[in-house]
Amino acid sequence: METQQGQQEPRSRAVSVAIYVVLFVLGALQGLIGSFQYGQSPVPLVAIILDVAIFATCVLGGWAMGSLSGALFPAVGWILASFILSTGDSQGSVIITATTAGEWYLYGGALASAIGVGAAFVHSTYSSRPRLR
Repeated sequence: METQQGQQEPRSRAVSVAIYVVLFVLGALQGLIGSFQYGQSPVPLVAIILDVAIFATCVLGGWAMGSLSGALFPAVGWILASFILSTGDSQGSVIITATTAGEWYLYGGALASAIGVGAAFVHSTYSSRPRLR
C-alpha cells in the first residue's frame, strides 16, 4: 500500500524487509548444507543439482519480489556461506576441497547465482516496460 505521497506504509516495508532477510537466510542455508553434501554419490551430479537449486532460488526470489533484489539476496547468502566454508583454517583444513565435485559446486554455484540474478534482472526489466500492441 502506498500513501498519497507515494511512500510505502511502515507495515508493508517491514514485510518486504522480512522477506528479503528470509531470502538471504535461505541462500545461506543452501550454501551451508551444500558445502557439506556436494561430494555425495553420484559425484559430481549432486554438486550440479545443488547449483541448479541456487539458480532456481535466485530466479524464483526475483520473480516473487518483482525485483533484482529478490534474486540478489539469496545469491549473496549462498556466496558468503560457500566461500567462507571453502577457505582454510589455521590448521589447513577445508570443507570444500579442490576435487571435481568441489569445483563443480563452488564455481558452478557462483555461475548459477550470477545467471539467476541476470535472469531476474531481465525479467524485471521487461515486465516493467509498457507493452506495445
